[in-house]
Amino acid sequence: MTETTAAGTGAGTDWQGWQHSWDRQQEWYLPDREERFRVMLDMVEATVGRTPRVLDLACGTGSITARLLDRFPGAVSTGVDLDPALLAIAEGTFAGDDRVTLVTADLKDPHWPAALPYPSYDAILTATALHWLHRDPLAVLYGQMAGLVRDGGVFMNVDHMIDDSTPRINAAERALRHERMDQAKADGAVDWAAWWQLAAEDPVLAEPTARRFAIYGEHADGDMPPVSWHAETLRAAGFGEARAVWCSPSDTLLLALK
Repeated sequence: MTETTAAGTGAGTDWQGWQHSWDRQQEWYLPDREERFRVMLDMVEATVGRTPRVLDLACGTGSITARLLDRFPGAVSTGVDLDPALLAIAEGTFAGDDRVTLVTADLKDPHWPAALPYPSYDAILTATALHWLHRDPLAVLYGQMAGLVRDGGVFMNVDHMIDDSTPRINAAERALRHERMDQAKADGAVDWAAWWQLAAEDPVLAEPTARRFAIYGEHADGDMPPVSWHAETLRAAGFGEARAVWCSPSDTLLLALK
């Protein structure tokens, strides 16, 4: 099911406060989160300029859209997600901003692009979301991306992309990352489960949070294939070039140019 809505609900709720708490929770897992957003927007500017039409894919609370519009006030953004609670925060955050359209859609539904307000985009951006999909539906989605990006446009995905050929390196990186996460949690950081508990207790977010867990459960079970798989799949889908433009020890920002 798809539904297109103009941004704006929940008068009186501190939507910026919820955005801030979501950012802090995500940064517990991804301490270099802002750096990846910066490089992503650098590459938007480098490839399609400062006034892009952007599709914020699996947008959540609109983290990419917020940073996009701060940096490029002339941009427009379409945010797509299925999560009712995160979309409620996005709707509250961007209320009254006619540069933003939010679309409720299931990316596994082959007809979801029909709900989009534009037939094509200069850039499609997504962050730490598509690992919720297994490889076969992700390959289908990549094919849809090739159809939605204009010639000369870009698709960028920054996510966990695990190289199984380096198990000792992976284990060492994971051990240090989790040691630091444990210390941050001991110092008061809020993790995924605790954040959702707070959302479930909020008078405005309680109902959409309940619907969110009815859709997803605790967490979706997807794949984290290596960078090479993503690049090869995107090229096979119709992109002319695809490679990493940023990486951390565990995550990669992969750019595909149409």
